[in-house]
Amino acid sequence: MLQNKVAIVTGGTRGIGFAVVRTFLQNGAKVALFGSRQETVDKALAQLRAENADWPVVGMSPDLTDYAAVEAAVKAVCEKFGRVDILVNNAGISAREPLYAYDPAAFSNIMDLNVKAVFNGCRAVAPIMKAQGGGAIVNTSSMVSLYGQPAGVGYPASKFAVNGMTKSLARELGPDNIRVNAVAPGVTRTDMVAALPKDMVERISAPIPLRRVGEPQEVANAFLFLASDMASYITGTILSVDGAAMN
Repeated sequence: MLQNKVAIVTGGTRGIGFAVVRTFLQNGAKVALFGSRQETVDKALAQLRAENADWPVVGMSPDLTDYAAVEAAVKAVCEKFGRVDILVNNAGISAREPLYAYDPAAFSNIMDLNVKAVFNGCRAVAPIMKAQGGGAIVNTSSMVSLYGQPAGVGYPASKFAVNGMTKSLARELGPDNIRVNAVAPGVTRTDMVAALPKDMVERISAPIPLRRVGEPQEVANAFLFLASDMASYITGTILSVDGAAMN
């Protein structure tokens, strides 16, 4: 589905991001994965190369909150692979602190990584995509961007912002044949969820009509679809992948 496409995936070293990287490679893409630390980037690359030594994948660890660093990393990807067709803005952090105990510095930090970093990535790739005739940007949102959450207001606020950026950039960049969408996962079996006791996972799953949490691969499939030409007339969409958890 992505034969000969070049993709950048931020937050690509674990969880949903790593599943997206692997799925893109399995579907013929050349991939640059970005991680927060070179150590985790190298570990992810080693795991991928152990699965398939021929996969065209590279890794970097730019500071996503620093536009100059992001721009330099994107240019390095272009030098390596010749173009950038797909950007997945997946890197992010969550929060659950109640407002009464919420450190303002922590709020600023979550907005920097979850919102500013998405802007930086879009800003860096858009001119490249425009010059080459188009591209696809897929942002990671969350089901809490649609419904909020009981505490940790910075996280849903940041994802509401991602949704707004997604819909606005879809309108702005559409004339340049750049599609912009987002995936809003529900509770997914990442490392954090996998470490929870079985009874807690069962309680979390109970309100979900499908009676289970999602798997990273199921979320990655949504990214694959939106990044591919199968979604050529889809832009400005926030695709929920949550088992109808809040519907």
